[in-house]
Amino acid sequence: MDLSDIAADLRARFDSKNSAREVGLSSSRSAIRACGNAIRALHRYETDNARELIAEAEASLDEVRSALIEHPDVLYAGFFHDAEKELVEARVTFALVRGEEFPSLEELGASPQAYAKGMAEAIGELRRHILDLMRRGDLKRCEELLGAMDDMYYVLVSMDYPDGITFGLRRLTDVARSIIERTRGDYTTSSIQASLRASLEEHSANLEDR
Repeated sequence: MDLSDIAADLRARFDSKNSAREVGLSSSRSAIRACGNAIRALHRYETDNARELIAEAEASLDEVRSALIEHPDVLYAGFFHDAEKELVEARVTFALVRGEEFPSLEELGASPQAYAKGMAEAIGELRRHILDLMRRGDLKRCEELLGAMDDMYYVLVSMDYPDGITFGLRRLTDVARSIIERTRGDYTTSSIQASLRASLEEHSANLEDR
């Protein structure tokens, strides 16, 4: 029995799949790296740089989709999901920090699981931004972003599905809740301090006027 033709066919198929997988892995890593750098740039108020890095990440994800279009088993093996999640996190964080329109699931082209998990992780990045706003004394903007964090949390907590469907969303939602609670506590403390400071300054000014 001569199986050489079958062996050659199998080898060709596996070579093609492996080559596509390598392209997908490399482009996914590039997307994740660009998203991380975009969020860092955003926190440094380098808006144009952040926008360019997000566009770079989106291009990398398009490369993954093109390379693996004929290999859905590889496309959904896990690494692409992580890259999609990071892009959602970067886009949501960017939109909220910049006061732009919230990106839709359709706009990002991400899976529902990656979209929801990216939204959950964006809550942590918003806490970082809010703490910076507190140091700057912009409490009004802090309150607005806290409202946005609450809105996202209510969406996430309503996704009451098994972890096998959501890929572990429940754990991230629990983490998001604790982040919001800590941030609200910090905001309350900062608000009280700001009110006390304003009262002391007003009292001092009144004494000087006498």
